[in-house]
Formats: sequence, structure tokens, C-alpha cells
Amino acid sequence: MTRLSEEEIAQHLSTLPDWKRKDSKWIERRYRFKEYLEGIAFVNKIADLAEKENHHPFISIQYKMVIVSLTSWSENGLTGLDFKLVRQIDDVYLEDHY
Repeated sequence: MTRLSEEEIAQHLSTLPDWKRKDSKWIERRYRFKEYLEGIAFVNKIADLAEKENHHPFISIQYKMVIVSLTSWSENGLTGLDFKLVRQIDDVYLEDHY
């Protein structure tokens, strides 16, 4: 994967309103849950996705909130793989919460 241009990143983010640019290299989203163990189950699902894609996000668990941050270390920034995983993570969240 090659690093995306600023225009490509902006285009992806325009379709992902809950994801925010953390700085030039990262995107991040916060997911809230009603119960602590719902967040833990979500993290386990993210871990399965990350293993399948061989692309691993930073994940922070803060009681009922899970914060997911993504970048592509090998490209020193954001790539299509980041946004592919973002969409998969959002799909998992939506399956359980809507």
C-alpha cells in the first residue's frame, strides 16, 4: 500500500463523519457502550479483523469507551488499508448497535 494524498484522505474522511484526523499520520474514533463488557467484546472483534488484515490499530479501553487509532507505519502515514479496516470496524459496531 502506498501513502494516500491529502485529497484522498479528505475524500475518505468525508464519508466517515465519526472518524477524526488526529494529526497528519493518524485517524481516530471513539466508540461508546452501555456496558463495559460490550466494549471488551467489540475489541475482541476488532482484534480478529486486524489479524485477518495483518494491520493492527492502537486500541484504548476507558471503561465504557473504546478509542481506535490507525496509521500505516510502513508508509509513515495513512493508506487505503487504514480506511478498509475502518469500514470493517464500523460495520462490526453497527451490526451490534443498530
